[in-house]
Amino acid sequence: MTLPPKDKNYFEKIGVSSCIELALLVPTKYDDLTISHFPKFDELNVVEITIIKLQRTPKFLRAAAFAWNEEAELIIFNPKNFHYLAFKAGNRFFVRTLVQKNFGKLQLIQPKIISEIGRILPVYKTELASKTVRRLINEYLKETSLIEEGLPAPLAKNLITLHNPISGQSYEKSLKDALYALKFAEIYLFLKALGKKKQYFKATDILQGDEKEFIKSLPFTLTNDQIKAIADIKSDLSKPVAARRVIIGDVGSGKTVVIFAAVMMAYPKKSILMAPTTILSAQIYNEAKRLLPSFVNIALAESGKINEELNKADFIIGTHVLLYRELPQCSLVMIDEQHRFGTAQRDAIHKIVSEGTSHPHFLQFSATPIPRTMTLIHSSLVNYSFIKEMPFKKEIDTLIIDKKGFGRMLFHIENEINEGRQAAVIYPLVEESEALVYQSIDEGRAFWESRYKGVFVTHGKDKNKEQILEEFAKNGSILLATTVVEVGISLPKLSTIVIVGAERLGLSTLHQLRGRVSRTGLKGCCYLYTNCPDNERLKEFSKTVSGFDIAELDLKYRQSGDVLGGVLQHGVQFKWFSLGLDADILQKAQYHIAAFSHK
Repeated sequence: MTLPPKDKNYFEKIGVSSCIELALLVPTKYDDLTISHFPKFDELNVVEITIIKLQRTPKFLRAAAFAWNEEAELIIFNPKNFHYLAFKAGNRFFVRTLVQKNFGKLQLIQPKIISEIGRILPVYKTELASKTVRRLINEYLKETSLIEEGLPAPLAKNLITLHNPISGQSYEKSLKDALYALKFAEIYLFLKALGKKKQYFKATDILQGDEKEFIKSLPFTLTNDQIKAIADIKSDLSKPVAARRVIIGDVGSGKTVVIFAAVMMAYPKKSILMAPTTILSAQIYNEAKRLLPSFVNIALAESGKINEELNKADFIIGTHVLLYRELPQCSLVMIDEQHRFGTAQRDAIHKIVSEGTSHPHFLQFSATPIPRTMTLIHSSLVNYSFIKEMPFKKEIDTLIIDKKGFGRMLFHIENEINEGRQAAVIYPLVEESEALVYQSIDEGRAFWESRYKGVFVTHGKDKNKEQILEEFAKNGSILLATTVVEVGISLPKLSTIVIVGAERLGLSTLHQLRGRVSRTGLKGCCYLYTNCPDNERLKEFSKTVSGFDIAELDLKYRQSGDVLGGVLQHGVQFKWFSLGLDADILQKAQYHIAAFSHK
């Protein structure tokens, strides 16, 4: 929509730059200015009146007037000077007024003189007066303009009707009829804006290495989803355009093997993998040494390791320490759980993959599934692959317990320890807090240490947490910790996890914690200890172990955020479109955008 100079300031004030945006400026109500041919009591009426006599009092204006061919009493509370000028004897005009009948007499309460009669006027709540907004809409909001901007004709018509309501139709009815059109228009506009953000860069290298022999050498068979993800990556890396792909796999789905396959596709060119923790990077390094061919030179970036060793490597693994080293030119950059890095670190990651006119291929791996709707929206910026199949069936029972179930839980833990397995108890805090009704680690550790041998304690601020976790994995029975164990820690003997104050945590965090057990096919058990055992959110969580189902539940129970702004932030929501309910509308909008762009 081309904005003429005379109205440009108006459109800027209300943040409108297209016809669709103008259509989304929905009325907050309608003023019915059709003439009332007989009085409707206790309602607003539009009627022509003639003032007979005006009476001035300190607190209200009282006048006698003819309305509906009978005499009525007119009352205005807290009148202004202009009221006395307007309601003089002999004056005749139309008013919109509340009509009542008291002691057999017709009363007109707080009448307002109107000039536009016989219409239903939409009322808008913006920085501009409703009269100005109505003029802009009447001049610029046309069905043909909406169709030219890409909206389907039936939806364009519904939006026009919302601003030009049918006589006798309520605001609620108009809004209900137009709701689908509003949802579609809102997400359609959003996707178009998002699409403009997608950028294409020349790849540093076209990578055509062979991963087939590596896959054949593996001591296990890949799942169909792993094979599909590897095929997606191979297609990306063989193109002259730098790849931007996110590979999402549930906890234990085998993403690490897909990372190694990507390394082989890049070989003999260099690859980098950045992981969020030292433990995780060391685990991946050890797995790489075990599974990748011996001719692939693998390096783990550690404090004190000289750059020369990294320069010789074909595959470099490390934490954020990589951001502060002089790295060789790499053709493939991979990040595991990028959202776990801080803002400054993410900016530095961006520089690794965006300096110069050509960019390395960029792959992100995540164990945090996002809902289908969010994936569809994000696909306007990046490509996605999903690993939903598990290499082995995960058997985890999720039980909601309170104080009454504590004894049964202890009995289970004792049996597991006697069988050589391990348990973890996740506390909400390290130290006692008056604001929290649950015990902290400091308050609870005496109970566990007096009852069991091999009790290890750690938390997020513990400088030795990585060594403690490694020692626990080898020799421990019970681990007392905070959510430090949420991601990237291999505890193959861990069969039971107890999450204290479970209702306080997000579903994705609960899922990550639960995913620490049953990593090697063990029968697992997750206890959700809570003072609110009837919590519906926890009940639904306990019914599934699928991270993708959990993601949909998470979306159901909390707001999701602004994708356009960059990093997804919780709390920002569309006004009409629902992320949790309107995936079908989203898909239709995407299809329509694709079809419209090819016209």
